[in-house]
Amino acid sequence: MEKKDVDWGSLDFNYRETDYSYVSMYKDGKWDEGKLTKDHTVTMNECAGVLQYSQSCFEGLKAYTTEDGKIVCFRPDLNAQRMHDSCLRLEMPPFPVDRFVKAVEEVVKANAAWVPPYGSGATLYIRPYMFGYNPVIGVKPADEYMFRILVTPVGPYFKGGMKPVEVRIPDYDRAAPHGTGGIKAGLNYAMSLYPIMEAHRQGFNENMYLDPATRTKIEETGGANIIFIKDNGKTLVTPKSDSILPSITRRSICYLAENYLNMKVEQREIFLTEVEDGEFDEMGLCGTAAVISPVGRINDHGKVINIKSGMDDMGPTLKKLYDTLTGVQMGRIKAPEGWVHEIKVD
Repeated sequence: MEKKDVDWGSLDFNYRETDYSYVSMYKDGKWDEGKLTKDHTVTMNECAGVLQYSQSCFEGLKAYTTEDGKIVCFRPDLNAQRMHDSCLRLEMPPFPVDRFVKAVEEVVKANAAWVPPYGSGATLYIRPYMFGYNPVIGVKPADEYMFRILVTPVGPYFKGGMKPVEVRIPDYDRAAPHGTGGIKAGLNYAMSLYPIMEAHRQGFNENMYLDPATRTKIEETGGANIIFIKDNGKTLVTPKSDSILPSITRRSICYLAENYLNMKVEQREIFLTEVEDGEFDEMGLCGTAAVISPVGRINDHGKVINIKSGMDDMGPTLKKLYDTLTGVQMGRIKAPEGWVHEIKVD
């Protein structure tokens, strides 16, 4: 199978149309069989539920080429389950977990020529999403839904790659207490657009949100979970909150830290004062898109909080975690059972 003629090493994190998408419709109380399509446009009524009341959710995962030339996905069953949970919270009919994984297999296989080669630094980003499709004028759930998967080759999420970024603490909340922060709803990201553009205009890479109730505890950024390293690399600490998205990457990092690197792992409330007092040696953002991106500095309304690892390079423990995670994903390190899902291409 011949790869597409793409300069893989220079890709940024943007959409590029590929050969096939996947689509399935929910109507009359059931999902149809689903199919691949070359039509990358969506046509719907002007009163569609998603256009009126933002009834939508999505997922994000990647396909990789491993060191031995296989095409694999990383823990797609967890993405399927998280989307299932998002659908329940939004009164949408969940797309079956087993069919989700099979649909991912089908669309990646059909676009195998777009999966970047091993060592290129690029990946095939997979975006499953679902939305209310039929006309809805009263405030209520839609009756019909469209589930789609698009794929697109991407490079690093942050332009600097492994270079530490600077984040700021905004005046805004990412999610309300007892709200939708714990699911991957499109409306969460719509609410974050103004704050992130404001951050960019002020020269910052991202926003670091505090808990909406007391604004004293660290939660996550607009697009990634947060991890801290302390005790000279012996301990990994990550925030615990019901309004944080349960990142698959973060959960995987915690497991690898404990079982592969013999680190202590703590998931607990983390107060901003702990960071101000220099309790942590390193700080990183983690997620499917970002993988692990180091943070060197936090700006709290003009007050600068420097992370000990600095702004020059990724800290040594985050580097170990990054190498371990990507080593598992790329087949250089033996993965825990069931983590790496091979997609066999004829």
